[in-house]
Amino acid sequence: MPKILKPNVLKPTRRDVLKYGAAAATTALCTPYVSRAWADTVELNMLAWYGHGEPDVVGEFEAANNVKFKPKYYAGGDNMMALISQSPPGTYDVILSDAEFVQQLNAAGYIEELNPADYPFDDMLYADFKQFPGHWKDGKLYSMMVRFGHLGVSYNTTAISDEEAQSYKVFWKPEIKGKLGHFDWHLPNLGQMSLTNGNGAKLWDQDEAGWDKIKETTMSLRPQVGGFFDYGGTFNGLKNNEMMAMAGIGDWITGVLERDGAPVKSVVPKEGGIQFTESWSIGKGTQKADMAKKFIQYMMSPDGQVHSARMLAYPAFCVTKGGRAKLNQVDPKEAQRTGQVDGMPNDPITLIKDGRIHYRNIPQQQSLEDWNEFWQEYKNAS
Repeated sequence: MPKILKPNVLKPTRRDVLKYGAAAATTALCTPYVSRAWADTVELNMLAWYGHGEPDVVGEFEAANNVKFKPKYYAGGDNMMALISQSPPGTYDVILSDAEFVQQLNAAGYIEELNPADYPFDDMLYADFKQFPGHWKDGKLYSMMVRFGHLGVSYNTTAISDEEAQSYKVFWKPEIKGKLGHFDWHLPNLGQMSLTNGNGAKLWDQDEAGWDKIKETTMSLRPQVGGFFDYGGTFNGLKNNEMMAMAGIGDWITGVLERDGAPVKSVVPKEGGIQFTESWSIGKGTQKADMAKKFIQYMMSPDGQVHSARMLAYPAFCVTKGGRAKLNQVDPKEAQRTGQVDGMPNDPITLIKDGRIHYRNIPQQQSLEDWNEFWQEYKNAS
């Protein structure tokens, strides 16, 4: 029968404690560390236009916060709404939407209320940006404006002069027949046709007679059209000189090519331009609201604003004073190119103040379905 040891016989010595403790510490510093890092990584599901979840925009935030974004990309607010409606609540932690669709997101219960105190409203470049249409309801905030851009005449400078580009009528120029492209989304294109008709600030608010005139003007453009394109097709059509002009876009496409030396530009013509406005919301039912809020705060910081403005997929304008100042500091060439310098005639804020820019909206007297149905008819016309 083996001898039974008393409990105190098993008591470890000081040497044992040091030996086992050192071994445990060594083990903790090795393989389990990787496991913990993986386990602690927060995945944020993003719904956005292409580019917003790429490393040039979110890489620094991911590294600093042990976050990994899983982006789902869309093109056009109608597609965004369809994707959300087909997904269970909580699917998307952060949602980037065009401003005109924030109201619909809110009405459908797809986004969470935000606390205004969490965001730098005092630093916004323009008063309108603090109370941007549709972002608030009953005094409550639901979306945070993060960037914006202007749509107008986008053209190849070898085929269209700067003077000609000062009017949407250049789209009917005989020499570019078959070389005019459309970004395939009804809202910006029909908005430009409304401006062509001289509707100005009433471009989204037309009665049936005005709507008929918009359709007539649009149909008259059909013989000029060489194609309807998504983001990639729009980009390549201009890059490869297959299209000499593009309707429905602006510097968000041509700016990428212009930065690489291509002979393309976008200008706001005399009839006025349209502003696209992009905003971040927190998805309803997310389990990661704190990290989602932290991300939006980062995108509103000077560093986040610069990453957003210089986004490789498509550039835009800063919305905060701090972001604009930082852009001028780190990339004065891009600040100059886009007019984001005080005193420049194409300063985007100056264009807004002068009444040359109209915020993109949804039709007021027709439905989005009406516009989309006509757009499909237009595309199928010969």
